[in-house]
Amino acid sequence: MTLLDTHIGFVEALRSAGLSVSLAEGLDAISALERVHWHDRETVRAAYAATLVKRQPQRVTFDAVFDIYYPRLVGGGVAGDDVAPTEGVPDTGAQLQRLREALAEALASGDQQAMQDLAVEAVARFGAMPGRGPGLSSWSAYTSLQRVSPAELMDRLVQGLLAQGLDEERAQRDAGRRIGEFTRMVEGDARRRIAEEKGPEHVAAVTVRPTIDRLDFTAARRSDLEEMRREIYPLARRLAARLTKEQHARRRGPLDVRRTVRASIATGGVPLTTHHRPRRPHRTELVVLCDVSGSVASFAQFTLMLVFALREAFGGVRAFTFVDDVVEVTDTFAPGADVAEVMEQLSASISHAARFGRTNYGRALTRFAEEHPDAIGPRSSLLVLGDGRSNYSDLALPVLADLAGRARHAWWLNPEHPRHWGTGDSAADQYGAVVPMVECRNLTQLGEFVHEIV
Repeated sequence: MTLLDTHIGFVEALRSAGLSVSLAEGLDAISALERVHWHDRETVRAAYAATLVKRQPQRVTFDAVFDIYYPRLVGGGVAGDDVAPTEGVPDTGAQLQRLREALAEALASGDQQAMQDLAVEAVARFGAMPGRGPGLSSWSAYTSLQRVSPAELMDRLVQGLLAQGLDEERAQRDAGRRIGEFTRMVEGDARRRIAEEKGPEHVAAVTVRPTIDRLDFTAARRSDLEEMRREIYPLARRLAARLTKEQHARRRGPLDVRRTVRASIATGGVPLTTHHRPRRPHRTELVVLCDVSGSVASFAQFTLMLVFALREAFGGVRAFTFVDDVVEVTDTFAPGADVAEVMEQLSASISHAARFGRTNYGRALTRFAEEHPDAIGPRSSLLVLGDGRSNYSDLALPVLADLAGRARHAWWLNPEHPRHWGTGDSAADQYGAVVPMVECRNLTQLGEFVHEIV
């Protein structure tokens, strides 16, 4: 593979992972690389990042793809022969103990280079899985981490940091961060070795997680959820700024043909000055019905947070959560509320929204119509959030049709892929016949939808 082939493959992999890289930006990267020294890998990384990465949350994905296409090492590295175990001869406990002691020292000192070298050695010694069947990888980060068990060094590392004068909270946080860094180094080295066997395209497609704005809500890990929460308000601000510009541009009402023609008589139609009718202000109220059962809880939290971050675009916002019963949570999203506290209160509301503990859309819709008959009117827009999986219970389709009929607009956001709608206990296809159903699996789709409705 030539250097140009590697560059093209790298750019294509970034696009597949969710980074929008144009042809011009790819050419800019080549121009930048012509002006840097290739002997320093971090300089090459920085040149690529400066020309291809537009937002900081994309940097994690960029680094993962870069490490696959431009690896730090090839094969086992300089010490590969000394590190790799002899086939059929397991590593001794002494070798494992030596590596763990060296890792403890590197973690305590925060020596990044030593941690990287030990990650390479850990994969070489304990991650090899020879003799596996066709299509299976012969290197495993999981096996390496199981043997080395860096998490077991947590207490020892915390004690060392406390001895350096750090407080308990800071020591715990720093220790967790360093162990997390080593874990990512091991995972990265395993990907590098697999890429040498199967090609970087295969590894990038299978192992690299998409950027945070394209990551499925239902597939997010705890660390991803925290990053998504940080993305909510910048996303809301960008959308609000865009909406403000468009609203200013649309301030003029429809063309007043009579006034335009009469005014043009005085000038013979040259120049022609248009006149418009005054635009009638209209502020739509928004009513949100949100499924907070376990399967869609993460999706519901972030959708609610974004809608409430944009509440100034609506005349009023009311939110209700449900599993098989309905609870109003409008007061939870008071202006200036702390995000962490909002999440805790929203989580607490789940227990109140579940009377029998099983999702039941029909019962929840019926209870909403009975207990909050004044919530929806001709100025209201109804937004339902959920996957439509109702455990084969009654769907109350006439109730939903009545609610949608009374509202000015009605939408349904579903975090599942459309190919899953109507499968198993999903009633998404039947609900979609009553209320327009929109796929919303990540922050990008969520942002696009909110921009459309407001």
